[in-house]
Amino acid sequence: MSVNKVILVGNVGRDPEIRATENGTKYARFSLATNETFLDKQGQRQTQTEWHRVVVWGKQADYIELYVKAGKLLYIEGRLRTSNYEKDGQKHYTVDVVCDRFKFLGPAPDQRQPQAQPSAAPAIESTAAEVMPEPNDLPF
Repeated sequence: MSVNKVILVGNVGRDPEIRATENGTKYARFSLATNETFLDKQGQRQTQTEWHRVVVWGKQADYIELYVKAGKLLYIEGRLRTSNYEKDGQKHYTVDVVCDRFKFLGPAPDQRQPQAQPSAAPAIESTAAEVMPEPNDLPF
């Protein structure tokens, strides 16, 4: 038995790129940043950012096109897919997260207020713990 499962919670790096295959299947590509904060040997707080290439196919790509912009906080479930190409005689490899499911985190677009005005809507706080499965529900 094998498992190829990725769960990420992070911020979209730039607006998604929307394209279609030759047969018309729509897909979206974007980068997702995840951060890890730790203390170094000198006791200083450090943050390390990992960038992930995400691909979303079909109907879900329509939602990405409509609602996802740079900076948006997303929960992503998917699987890793490695591909390769040749450039200037050298083989290059890329690893994408093929998204099977995603969830918007943070305030809904209709609850955003302009920066200059105080917010009348209550703040919505979403954490990874709210969308992550319980440890007993994990398949391993």
